[in-house]
Amino acid sequence: MTDDRGDLVLVTGAGGFIGGHLIGELRRLGHRRLRAVDVKPAEQWYQTFSDVDNRTLDLRDRDACRQAAHGAREIYNLACDMGGMGFIETHKAECMISVLINTHMLMAARDAKAERYFYASSACVYAAGKQTRPDVAPLVEEDAYPAMPEDGYGWEKLFSERMCRHFREDFGLETRMARYHNVYGPHGTYEGGREKAPAAICRKVIAAQLTGDKEIEVWGDGEQTRSFMFIDDCLYGTRTLMHSEVREPINIGSDELVTINQLIDIVEDIAGVRVKRRYKLDAPKGVRGRCSDNTLIKQKLGWAPSVRLRDGLEKTYRWIHDEMVMPTDRRRQYA
Repeated sequence: MTDDRGDLVLVTGAGGFIGGHLIGELRRLGHRRLRAVDVKPAEQWYQTFSDVDNRTLDLRDRDACRQAAHGAREIYNLACDMGGMGFIETHKAECMISVLINTHMLMAARDAKAERYFYASSACVYAAGKQTRPDVAPLVEEDAYPAMPEDGYGWEKLFSERMCRHFREDFGLETRMARYHNVYGPHGTYEGGREKAPAAICRKVIAAQLTGDKEIEVWGDGEQTRSFMFIDDCLYGTRTLMHSEVREPINIGSDELVTINQLIDIVEDIAGVRVKRRYKLDAPKGVRGRCSDNTLIKQKLGWAPSVRLRDGLEKTYRWIHDEMVMPTDRRRQYA
């Protein structure tokens, strides 16, 4: 498949963190016809571009999906109702309702005769029994079955992966599926309850500096482990997968495993400060350990995410710091 940059490309969830970055990257690469869709009003999007066809549509509705997909050659479906662990553990039904988005978008893509369809899945599809130890074995793609994913959000993602597979088999729609592992970076949520651990830790350490109260709250005992992928790696992996011949779901994530305490250590070093840690053991904390196995992506794409956590966190910290110290009337307001 040729990457014709004069053809219409649709990005759903474009008002969100990854979607906003993806629109920006496609513009930078010379795509001239871009449509950006999100359920939020445009003034609440994390990034907007005046030369893009920006639309506010609720993609849980089938007619809205038809409007979004009309004329599109490629569709990147990033739209869903999600957040960090604090959100997905307490909003299971809301997360599962996102199944309407992918179902209706697949139907709209088929009817619009789109050539390629990308679905943003998640490492939350992996079986819980494989993630019970901090020194977790990296998760290979086969570990999603027998199925026991994250309740709510993970089930929706796993079901939607199967929908993508069957639309390819039954209707010839070329679908691509990425299992993202904890994407972070600038221009994303860092407060309000939907933020993920890297942004939350950055915010807490910055707030401790600004207020002089050198104590932060940590969810769990801090010994749970994760791998975190910087947004630049996410974007490259997404575009490369979209134009590949890889039809099965594939990990796009870092294999640099750290504890949450180690994550805090890195942010402290960047900030030049030490904080006291108050552990909240009854807070949502998810599985005990999770890390991406990148064997398959290296085999299939000849590449794997490689941005060091320290390097990505430094950029993220600086952006969040500037946002927090900027006068209120100049700050972007997040929903």
